[in-house]
Amino acid sequence: MSSCRLLQSELKLWTSGRSKWTRGLNEGIGWSGKTFLSTSCCPKVCIVGSGPAGFYTAQHLIKARQDVEVDIYERLPVPFGLVRFGVAPDHPEVKNVINTFTQTAKHSRCSFYGNVNVGKDVTVGELQQAYHAVVLSYGAEGNRRVGVPGEDLRGVYSAKDFVGWYNGLPSCRELSPDLSCETAVILGQGNVALDVARILLSPLDILKKTDITQPALEALAESQVRKVLIVGRRGPMQVACTIKELREMVNLPGTRPEMVAADFEGVPEALKVVRSERIYGRSLSAVADLPRPRKRLTELLMKTAMEVPGDKELERRKNATKIWGFRFYRSPTEIFADPSHSRTAGIRLAVNRLEGSGERAQAVLTGEVEDVSCGLVISSIGYKSHPIDPSVPFDSRRAIVPNSVGRVHQAAGLYCSGWLKTGPTGVIATTMNNSFDTARSLLEDVDSGTLDISTAKPGSQIVSMLLEERGVKPVTFSDWEKIDSLEMRKGEACGKPREKLLTVEEMLKVART
Repeated sequence: MSSCRLLQSELKLWTSGRSKWTRGLNEGIGWSGKTFLSTSCCPKVCIVGSGPAGFYTAQHLIKARQDVEVDIYERLPVPFGLVRFGVAPDHPEVKNVINTFTQTAKHSRCSFYGNVNVGKDVTVGELQQAYHAVVLSYGAEGNRRVGVPGEDLRGVYSAKDFVGWYNGLPSCRELSPDLSCETAVILGQGNVALDVARILLSPLDILKKTDITQPALEALAESQVRKVLIVGRRGPMQVACTIKELREMVNLPGTRPEMVAADFEGVPEALKVVRSERIYGRSLSAVADLPRPRKRLTELLMKTAMEVPGDKELERRKNATKIWGFRFYRSPTEIFADPSHSRTAGIRLAVNRLEGSGERAQAVLTGEVEDVSCGLVISSIGYKSHPIDPSVPFDSRRAIVPNSVGRVHQAAGLYCSGWLKTGPTGVIATTMNNSFDTARSLLEDVDSGTLDISTAKPGSQIVSMLLEERGVKPVTFSDWEKIDSLEMRKGEACGKPREKLLTVEEMLKVART
């Protein structure tokens, strides 16, 4: 490798003005007074976002190459993204991945900088000047809108905001959903939709032992919701949840399923045929064409909806005080207001039929509609990424950064991983593989020389100076551990794994003590 040096042409971004950090850069001095000009340089990589995508990308980079240095920047003072703010409170086993992420964060070649809003406190262009490579892994923080009249009524919420509310996301702290109605309708049939349904219907004794926030627990204790309908535009053989989440609904204490038999017409026959064919006017994929997880999921759905339960299950259902059920072949067309026009009173659903088969089946309107009375509508039809910086290419139609195997198009040295790369799809394991692929692309570019690391880069030393100039004080991982310790102590006092701090101000106060 040739001797590394900082080229003057690369410093144009920082060479205007007379600030301390500019002078330091010109003289090759970092914020600590140490020189960052050396004759041997390591690849310095910046990752934007500390959720699963960010940490899995960092993990692979550090393990695969012994000289790479990784800095992770996060907008909030706390790490772990959707593992902290998205995973359901009653799924603590899923959150165990935090232990792996903590090991990565504590690695000698990895640093965490929370409370840094990339795109506002520091631009992507400035990060590109400071690092050999920048990986965007900031996820999908926006909501896909349903696009029907009445969507903005009181009582209509996105699943993202509702989940953020019960999981302690600071921006959702004041959501205060109205739970005074008897019936709730959830639009969408993925795992997040089932998480929301389960939280709405779970016995308080179960939720009290989780890390659900205290305000959410208190609101759910007063909730009048007794029935939850989970609505999807296609059929039982296209439902988007996984069997684990369905099984949890089936076995949820104090509840019983209530399905529409007509929604399952043709499904038993479809599980026995060899090729795709149309049955009862609906196109259904043959079981021979289905992956095993899809087959098992369909069988459990059908069993729950159609089979007469045994004596023990029959007794359990008879004593149930709450109801849940899927409604298939339905699309929302309008949300109704009450007579005062102040809140939600119901929803109109169009009845669909399917054209095509399997995963490619399309919902087509039949012209029929049905109205459902409800006081709560939660839209769970997907998350959506937003552009972070005008300099970064962004496909607004697909809501992703255009890329090839994580390499951002027409932007050398810029990469992406996670939902920003693929769209909001899959589980944490999917994100892991997705992020490993991006890390491999980056390392391939280093090895081939496509990514030039022959010139030394200052990395966090110069970014820290820049942030100080702008009045931004990052939160380190050891600062986060102060927050973590306090939350666990507060949780232990009331029999929970943790009691989360709910505002950025509280988090920063603890981090800086």
